[in-house]
Amino acid sequence: MNTATPTAIDSVRIGIVSVSDRASSGVYVDKGLPALQDWLTRALKNPIAFEPRLIADEQTSISQTLIELVDAGCALVLTTGGTGPALRDVTPEATLAVAHKEMPGFGEQMRQISLKFVPTAILSRQVAVIRGQTLIINLPGQPKSIQETLEGLRGENGDSLVAGIFAAVPYCIDLIGGPYLETRDEVCKAFRPKSALRPTPLT
Repeated sequence: MNTATPTAIDSVRIGIVSVSDRASSGVYVDKGLPALQDWLTRALKNPIAFEPRLIADEQTSISQTLIELVDAGCALVLTTGGTGPALRDVTPEATLAVAHKEMPGFGEQMRQISLKFVPTAILSRQVAVIRGQTLIINLPGQPKSIQETLEGLRGENGDSLVAGIFAAVPYCIDLIGGPYLETRDEVCKAFRPKSALRPTPLT
């Protein structure tokens, strides 16, 4: 019987970055930042302080933004856009340039999910890295694809068919010394070994 005292839910600072030449210059309204903020708000029980950034496809600017968000105390940074093969798509290069460790499993799983829908998913170049005590993940550019890759795929009865990448995010952040993320199971159930579980938090 677990008699440990329940703890308060940790607050978390999350950087969300939309990389788009046209949206950042006002040609059209950015959809990436709202999609990221909406999904994270639904998925996490934690109080979240968002650090949003809308920037152009410039490698130096992207790298600088990622470093700034890490230095600002973000435990997690999610980017959207700029991960294809086009000449202006440099988000993966900018992300790898600031990495202390690469986490290739995230990109591999995102492509597996997207391949369920389109064969061109193999053209996606999303990467994930760790810088200091921050996990940085590149996501696709479309809101629907953002949700699919984070949340995974479910059958008609609601059962998980393919695990989304976010199920592994909380434990990864545990391992690098970040806050304890609590997810809402109906959106995305985090996986942790039993030894890494905390008592049910106070609400």
